[in-house]
Amino acid sequence: MKKQLCMAALALFVTTQVSADAVKRYPLPGGSSFPIASAVEVKAGSTIFESGNIPSPKDAKAEAGTLAFWGNTEEQTDSVLAKIEASLKGKGLDMGSVVKMTVFLVGDPAMDGKMDFSGFMKSYVRYFGTEAQPNLPARSAVQVAGLVAPGMMVEIEVIAVRPE
Repeated sequence: MKKQLCMAALALFVTTQVSADAVKRYPLPGGSSFPIASAVEVKAGSTIFESGNIPSPKDAKAEAGTLAFWGNTEEQTDSVLAKIEASLKGKGLDMGSVVKMTVFLVGDPAMDGKMDFSGFMKSYVRYFGTEAQPNLPARSAVQVAGLVAPGMMVEIEVIAVRPE
């Protein structure tokens, strides 16, 4: 059993080393600590394009299209990122495999129609730039007029890489 654990640890170390060599992440200029990469270079591996993910209802019994039904931007972002994480896991990847993220945010009526970027970031930093998962994707966040359902405020698509 001890030998199997050592071999598994060695395999994980080798995989991590290959990953580090296959993907280079460029930090933001000027020593910025904002948790995104200015660019990500993929040297080798296969590329996975995840379609846009939308949130699940926070409370399906609430009136459709309401804040109670969908939740706020932070709650919707949590739902979407959890879906992305599960989808990647099903492909043998994790959030550290994400090299590019595009975020679509609808303006929040409670914020005079402006997107709740702060609410988005509260969830985002639980998945990216942590000690457990330090890999940062290149990322864009844009405000859009609307998404597929009334009250929905978050859709996220990602590109991930599986190192060779």
